[in-house]
Amino acid sequence: MAKSGYGYYRTTIFLAMFVGYTLYYFNRKTFSFVMPSLMQEIKLDKDDLGLITSSQSLAYAISKFISGVLSDQISARWLFSIGLFMVGGINVLFSWSSTVAAFSALWFLNGLGQGLGWPPCGKVLRKWFEPSQFGTWWSVLSCSMNLAGGLGPIIATLLAQSYSWRSTLSVSGMTCVVMSVFCLLVIRNEPSDVGLRNIDAGAKKGKAGSSRDDSTLKEFLLSPYLWVLSLGYLVVFGVKTACTDWGQLFLIQDKGQSALMGSSYMSALEIGGLLGSLAAGYLSDRAVARQGLRAYGNPRHGLLLSMMAGMCVSMYLFRTTVTQESSNVWILSLGAVFGFSSYGPIALFGVIANESAPSNYCGTSHAIVALMANVGGFLSGLPFSTIAKHYGWDSAFWVAEVTCIITTIGFFLLRNIQTKMGCPLKKTD
Repeated sequence: MAKSGYGYYRTTIFLAMFVGYTLYYFNRKTFSFVMPSLMQEIKLDKDDLGLITSSQSLAYAISKFISGVLSDQISARWLFSIGLFMVGGINVLFSWSSTVAAFSALWFLNGLGQGLGWPPCGKVLRKWFEPSQFGTWWSVLSCSMNLAGGLGPIIATLLAQSYSWRSTLSVSGMTCVVMSVFCLLVIRNEPSDVGLRNIDAGAKKGKAGSSRDDSTLKEFLLSPYLWVLSLGYLVVFGVKTACTDWGQLFLIQDKGQSALMGSSYMSALEIGGLLGSLAAGYLSDRAVARQGLRAYGNPRHGLLLSMMAGMCVSMYLFRTTVTQESSNVWILSLGAVFGFSSYGPIALFGVIANESAPSNYCGTSHAIVALMANVGGFLSGLPFSTIAKHYGWDSAFWVAEVTCIITTIGFFLLRNIQTKMGCPLKKTD
């Protein structure tokens, strides 16, 4: 009976979060999706478009960090549902607006609402799924973004052509609002909320000792492993962003490839990324099932290091072997391998940060490493392009490559450090 109870709640809660986060992501991108139709009615120049999209990006980075901290203090289902309601309502208000100032203000608020989505998902997944399943379901849930990103432009364009861009935003917004109420009714923070025994991964004993689940904030923040993860995530996310943002230009301007090949390379990278994310979750979960979560080292480290090494090798081959005469298959293969090798670690850093923290700080842990990843994403913009401007794309990608190699070596050397964050471990006989 207990197993069937867990199965029912896990299924309904996961489906609610999957559909809910698909709507989160769709309503994050609606402005981009309907931009062509909107610009036929309202004149916007490039600066206007940049202001509107940048206002959302800034708010999202701030909100995601705050939401991660809040998810440790308040109900995850309320946080997730409130954010979804807020995002939906703002999309409806956006559809009634017509000025750049209103668009920018509303899209900033949209960004604030967007940040409330993912941290509660991580919190709920950790509470409902065993450590040996956590990575897999984390990766599957992240596919909701790929689903929304893949089908969103087609759905939004068809709606905008058949009706109007305003109708598209109104419909998607109202769908969000309705779904937020459904999520509030269906999602449960942890098994004890429905009379089932909690799955407390954070308090499991490792071979070398055990840690309490009520660590202080100071003990948690002074954990060296938190900052090893943060630095690793910063570099991996920064290098991945540099390659996705600038790889197309590198191929066209430096390697003499066509614009079509540039866009095809990006598609191959994203497809490889989707597969890499799923593989990282599933394969690392199998390692956890075999070895269990330990006090020193993490069973997911082996796969994480292999994928980071794959990033280094595929970047080196991309930089040194691709020429104007290179075959399309070779270029697309390198793109797929890099996508596979870079999106996998991105999924794993989030999973490890969440599961290694005391349960009272798992949301904060993910918030910190995600903030560091955003710093990496920022560094991949202007600083990276400045190197390319003065020394060429080849030199810029060489810098990213070397940074990735040094980080991979450093992570390899530190792979067996204490991974249980928080209060010091108690030695066991």
